[in-house]
Amino acid sequence: MSMIKIEDLTFGYPASAENIFEDLNAVIDTDWKLALTGRNGRGKTTLLKLLSGEYEYKGKIKGGVRCDYFPYTVKEIDATVSEAVFGICPSAEEWEVAREFSCLGLDRSALYMPFGRLSDGEKTKVLLAAMFLNDGRFMLIDEPTNHLDAKARAQVAAYLNKKRGFVLVSHDRAFADACVDHVMALNRTGVEIRSGNLTAWLNDFEDRQNAEQKQNEKLQTEIKRLRQSAVRSAEWARRTEAEKTGCGPVDRGYIGHKAAKMMKHAKVIEDRQRRLIGEKESLFRDTEIADRLKMNALQYRSDVLADLSSVQIVYDGVAVNKPVSFTVTKGKRIALNGCNGCGKSSIVKALLGRKTEYTGRISVGSGLTISYVPQDASAFSGNIREKLKDDGVEESLFMATLFKMGVEENPLGKDIRELSDGQRKKVLLAESMCQRAHLYIWDEPLNYIDIYTRVQIERLIKEFCPTMVFIEHDSAFRDSVATEVIDM
Repeated sequence: MSMIKIEDLTFGYPASAENIFEDLNAVIDTDWKLALTGRNGRGKTTLLKLLSGEYEYKGKIKGGVRCDYFPYTVKEIDATVSEAVFGICPSAEEWEVAREFSCLGLDRSALYMPFGRLSDGEKTKVLLAAMFLNDGRFMLIDEPTNHLDAKARAQVAAYLNKKRGFVLVSHDRAFADACVDHVMALNRTGVEIRSGNLTAWLNDFEDRQNAEQKQNEKLQTEIKRLRQSAVRSAEWARRTEAEKTGCGPVDRGYIGHKAAKMMKHAKVIEDRQRRLIGEKESLFRDTEIADRLKMNALQYRSDVLADLSSVQIVYDGVAVNKPVSFTVTKGKRIALNGCNGCGKSSIVKALLGRKTEYTGRISVGSGLTISYVPQDASAFSGNIREKLKDDGVEESLFMATLFKMGVEENPLGKDIRELSDGQRKKVLLAESMCQRAHLYIWDEPLNYIDIYTRVQIERLIKEFCPTMVFIEHDSAFRDSVATEVIDM
């Protein structure tokens, strides 16, 4: 067991006006299975890369252990899996690789396949196995679940649970809970570290946030009172000055002296009130918040919005799923569940009226307004303001929603491709929340989304009860918001 000590760490990217970290201090036990969490843009990936030695920084990072960053990049495009694996862990034996593969549901024969022919999920498993075969390393694992379906997530979580010594960035609560024993949260004011899993930390966070919200309400009341008092003081001083200039010659000197004294006292009170207001307002900025989001769905004229009967998606003439039947009625939130490649996204595209080969019947109500969020924003380009205008979304409402989701920088003048993956997904989600639609179709909405925003979206759906069809591998989220789960 050894410790990694972070002392007065300061770092900012050259193109950024503000530092990501200012005098950050933390101690990490290399025996921990540590979940690293925080809002998108708080510096989780940056911290991992600082620990791995990729960036220069001010301050100190001390520790007697080498840190390896995942995902590892395999540079040899035509390499076999075996060449990729032994390029990462050259001292490993083949039987050791086979043992790790077995724990992850991979067959030993995969060693002889071209690495580039593996699915993204299989690549994730192969690279994790290879990297953990390097003894004495502290693993920095960044978002391993992005390409894993529910079954693969369970396999990888069980695998990590048997390991020791890693930092994991994952916002999937069920996945993280299954394999971590400590949580490190990057927030507005620094670092918070505690033992336990992600759900325990989140429950504690929500309790603290509720308490802070009550305190904030008291602060807002007091600020309002102070401002009203400041206005009254200024008005009193103005009237006193008017009385001074309007008095007679006998008492002008006395009243003038008294008025000046009273005005000075009023100025002292006003300055003190302004200082108190500033101090109390600053308390709001020091708190990591997860404000409640809002949406305003349209009501469809019929109870039935869409109906699917014995639908099978067909790829190259072959059906990839068992026949699926379900009816989308008002208020239903239907989750499509299944492994990668079983046709979930294709059913979504068929509902949207996009060209999709299938058998069975799909009926969608006439005049139905649908708001759609795709898996990622790779298909989008161009100015965000223009996209909002084309889609009929009000800018002020969009910006208020985006700000509540933790995006503090105004992105309206930017091309969506300039944003991070998490920010892009939040742009798509915020736009959908601002659209008035009968049916909301979201395809893996939580990819790249931080835990705070996941909680906000979960609350939103349960509070406003929109009619939805969605795909999501985060089982905690799916189980919380779905009224019906369709297994494919």
